[in-house]
Amino acid sequence: MGDIKYITIKGAKEHNLKNIDVKIPRDKFVVVTGLSGSGKSSLAFDTIYAEGQRRYMESLSSYARQFLGQAEKPDVEKIEGLSPAISIDQKSTNKNPRSTVGTVTEIYDYFRLLYARAGIPHCPKCGKVISKQSVDQMVDDIMQLPERTKFMVLAPVIRGRKGEHVKLLEKAAKSGFVRAIIDGSMYELSEEIKLDKNKKHNIDIVVDRLVVRPDMERRLTDSVETTLRMAEGLMKIEVINTDGENEILNFSDSFSCPDCGISIDEIEPRSFSFNNPFGACPDCFGLGYKMEFDEDLMIPDKSLSIAGGAVAVLGWQSCTDKGSFTYAILDAMSKAYHFSLDTPYQELPEEIRRVFLYGTDGKVLKVHYKGQRGEGVYDVPFEGLIENVNRRYRETGSDIMKQEYETFMRITPCKACKGQRLKKSALAVTVCDKNIYEVTSLSIARLQAFLQEMQLTKQQELIGHQVLKEIRARVGFLMDVGLDYLSLSRATGTLSGGEAQRIRLATQIGSGLVGVAYILDEPSIGLHQRDNDKLIATLKNLRDLGNTVIVVEHDEDTMRSAD
Repeated sequence: MGDIKYITIKGAKEHNLKNIDVKIPRDKFVVVTGLSGSGKSSLAFDTIYAEGQRRYMESLSSYARQFLGQAEKPDVEKIEGLSPAISIDQKSTNKNPRSTVGTVTEIYDYFRLLYARAGIPHCPKCGKVISKQSVDQMVDDIMQLPERTKFMVLAPVIRGRKGEHVKLLEKAAKSGFVRAIIDGSMYELSEEIKLDKNKKHNIDIVVDRLVVRPDMERRLTDSVETTLRMAEGLMKIEVINTDGENEILNFSDSFSCPDCGISIDEIEPRSFSFNNPFGACPDCFGLGYKMEFDEDLMIPDKSLSIAGGAVAVLGWQSCTDKGSFTYAILDAMSKAYHFSLDTPYQELPEEIRRVFLYGTDGKVLKVHYKGQRGEGVYDVPFEGLIENVNRRYRETGSDIMKQEYETFMRITPCKACKGQRLKKSALAVTVCDKNIYEVTSLSIARLQAFLQEMQLTKQQELIGHQVLKEIRARVGFLMDVGLDYLSLSRATGTLSGGEAQRIRLATQIGSGLVGVAYILDEPSIGLHQRDNDKLIATLKNLRDLGNTVIVVEHDEDTMRSAD
């Protein structure tokens, strides 16, 4: 390809182009400019890029092409000397709430690897550095349970992995084990167990079932050792409670706190991913915020009484209808708690408002109701306005109804993770006294300074050398395109078109491709003059690697810098 000096276009008629012939030099920095509507984007994106992509797709197998859809041939007679084309425009911002600057540039993936391999784990409760736990320590912890407590010793052999796992279950049965808990349900290993191979499964083999007694240490020790061998150093103890709510205790011969008795799972890169259930905060599922029903939105006019229509939420208008079952429940509650449904909501005591919003906490009300099928007194615990509306919101299958309910909700930071998206155990792992959220919340400029000044131990340096080299390079590319004020935790949905485009540009520089046609759409939008110079230097760097850079632009500095 080295002897082809030009991308030659003949007879381009796409959109506003009137049968244009043009030769664009290859491996140069080329600016396409002109009045709005003159066909700049039609030439760069709808002709050159569209044909480059189409030819690339045609080079793939028919099997691969069926997933890509049909690429339209642009209205052009002939294009010669075309390279594979990459478009960096302003419209392709990822609006997914889970997507951040860190995940888009892949820097966050390297940080996850760094923290999993070189991070120092601390106890999420007391903050002490935690280390591996011996079999004797585990046995001692289990023996602290109250006497005559029933429990099961479980080996977590599969955690969140797809597959049918037939051989593993057969092997467990042959080894003499009788039961397994699969995805929360108990199975006999002698029966035929058919799992969906496309779904992720959790399999715990039941190694032993015991009752806490002073003379059980020998047997318990044998069971613990067997479990740790089977599950690669992990063990679960399921304490069987009389109220039906079983308690799970996690043990690991890798990490546990001797003071608090808290054990954390083996630290892996996925432990730091807010898009993975192993790392994401279980309360907000890794979003960092929750949509919650808000008292002020549900009861906008607090001068009204409950019976007078204070509650504006869908389905609660029946509070005003004295023949409805809802009114009968509220009437029973008013008698039990000694208040009037006709009192303005703002004048009700704090305790009464709390009961109305959050329920009677299991306390049964004697509800007298006369309906079409007769009259009677019913025992009903009142669940509260917020739980009732939450349940309706969860159970409705109508998108219109969901949207209606959402008008009474407010976005609030998650109380469990305080907006940090991850489990407490992941946030308790540090490198240079900072957890992964604190590092990704730094501005790019401060992050670059932190990476240069960080003091690592010899072992951390040995483990993290290659990963840190990659992180420092990619952070440097973000600095080069003038994004020093952003942070890696910034959601991509909040970025402007120009910012998103420059992030993609920084990611492309990091990929280090050669022999590609890069096509950009006004990358200088929103840039300060001094950052514009950085951007132009970046584009020239892409050219110097051996790429063709075609920029649609109005900016004078960019035009003057073009080849």
